[in-house]
Amino acid sequence: MEKQIAIDTEYITLGQFLKLAELIQSGGMAKWFLSEYEVFVNGEQDQRRGRKLRVGDRVEIEENGAFIISDEK
Repeated sequence: MEKQIAIDTEYITLGQFLKLAELIQSGGMAKWFLSEYEVFVNGEQDQRRGRKLRVGDRVEIEENGAFIISDEK
């Protein structure tokens, strides 16, 4: 089951996404989180906290599940 993460801007960064998805408490934890967990964006592994995520992108994180970026509130 994919969880939807709604955004109201053109894109968010992977670091912002982690906070929105409530996987980390603060933006400062993003670098640590990305070094500890394998994160896949649209099927490709990516550890860059500045990676831009847009509506329709799918993020999979080991032990945390799958997320889809949407523009629905």
